[in-house]
Amino acid sequence: MGKKDKSKKKITGSEKTALKTEKKLNAKQKKQLAAIGEDDIEKVVAEIEREEAKRQRVVETVVGPPSHRVNFSLTAHPFKDELVMLGGEFYNGQTTVVYGDMFFYNISKDEWSIVKAPGGPPPRCGHQAVTVPSNKGELWVFGGEFSSPSQSQFYHYRDLWVYHFGDKKWEKIGATGGPSARSGHRMVYSKKQLIIFGGFHDNLRDYKYFNDVHIFNLTTYKWNKLEITGIPPAPRSGCIVLPTPDNKVLIYGGYSKERIKKDVDKGHVHTDMFLLSPEKTDQTGLKWKWSSVKQSGITISPRCSASAILAQSNLAYMFGGVFDEEEDEEDLKGTFFNDLVALDLEKYQWRTVTLSGKKDPQEKRKRRKEKVAGDTNDESDDEEENQKDLHAMDVPPEPTSVTDGIFTVTVGPSTVVSSPSIQQNQSPDTFSPSPRINPGLVVKHGVLYLFGGMVEDGDRQYTLNDFYKLDFRKLDEWKTLIKSDISTQTWIDSESSESESDEEESGSSEEEMEVDEN
Repeated sequence: MGKKDKSKKKITGSEKTALKTEKKLNAKQKKQLAAIGEDDIEKVVAEIEREEAKRQRVVETVVGPPSHRVNFSLTAHPFKDELVMLGGEFYNGQTTVVYGDMFFYNISKDEWSIVKAPGGPPPRCGHQAVTVPSNKGELWVFGGEFSSPSQSQFYHYRDLWVYHFGDKKWEKIGATGGPSARSGHRMVYSKKQLIIFGGFHDNLRDYKYFNDVHIFNLTTYKWNKLEITGIPPAPRSGCIVLPTPDNKVLIYGGYSKERIKKDVDKGHVHTDMFLLSPEKTDQTGLKWKWSSVKQSGITISPRCSASAILAQSNLAYMFGGVFDEEEDEEDLKGTFFNDLVALDLEKYQWRTVTLSGKKDPQEKRKRRKEKVAGDTNDESDDEEENQKDLHAMDVPPEPTSVTDGIFTVTVGPSTVVSSPSIQQNQSPDTFSPSPRINPGLVVKHGVLYLFGGMVEDGDRQYTLNDFYKLDFRKLDEWKTLIKSDISTQTWIDSESSESESDEEESGSSEEEMEVDEN
């Protein structure tokens, strides 16, 4: 017999126990999957990717609007008058569907189409995507997750893909050294680089939140992990990450949880703001520093899973979100938001965005005539109305419950104003999209577009597919492109396993991710 390798690392007792536990859990999971007729999720993902690689031609089909979904990506085409939607998920209380379809919305035609291109990525949700003008336009996608229909298995991606708009072809990037597998992270584009922050990984046995930062150079096609000094933000997912005019990166809010005791977790909704800045003397581009930012302007109600988008170089907009309050160790009560707020990226100042409402042409002409006639009462009347508005801002309203006859939602209060000068008068009849989390939010030609998302009613989740737009140059009103049809959804309670869903996703052949030979 040969001599034992003395350099071989010995396994400790705790490590042996962990390995045995993992082996038992894997064996138990195989039995459970066999009982419900599901394959191992890693095998499923690998098979989907192999089938997608066989696709030889591009198939474009004009279709109806996308189905109800959340945690998808919505980006603006870098050149064309189009929006691009990728992936997402839908849950009806019993079954989860994760999508891999790619929609294009033609703004001028108000028309949706699906593009199936060679070599596409497997279906996913909770990923991030950005468009860049390089090489006739590209869509870059990183990470996300895939779930089995029963949600008994989750697979987190760490892959990087690029869709070439000019060639209508996908490419999987094989560069090593990138972030670990995750979803709920954030990715922004700045100075020919993709910058990725945060996210989480959850395999139903354990979970981990991240606060690391990686960059991918779009010129060299190389990953690098940043060397960062200063006190970093706590690990988190679902936060707001935005590039600033001076090539820095701003991080706000987010969510994380920690294990308090066995099977009991405590969630944290973060309200802090940080700035990630490159070191001035560094020539490598890899040395950065964290600094805490003092926020000004209005006070934002605590929330996570809001969506934000850069509208101008120094101005961003945020919509929606949720704040979960723990009623006990197992139950959460969510307060959902539908306020639209702006963030000045130079002053780090929050502002309310209030809409004037659609102007009545006859009323406008009447006021013009009164001014010409020298009516002096207008000024005093306006001053009186302004005083009423300012007085109303002094008292923040409580959360309220609203119902549309289908379900009741707790709606968060409007933001508390500490600087009344930035508040505008708003028409009481002005419409706003309903409260929700993680809607698609994108800006094209000065117009904000909002699609879908999700809202909860007790233990039930309602996934949306309504679609709106708001012209920032006018700030008058949200215009409805697709009305909400939440009443068509059927929720299947977990104990009602014999029930069947009538939801459109179960029978959709156009919009569900399917492996085919096209």
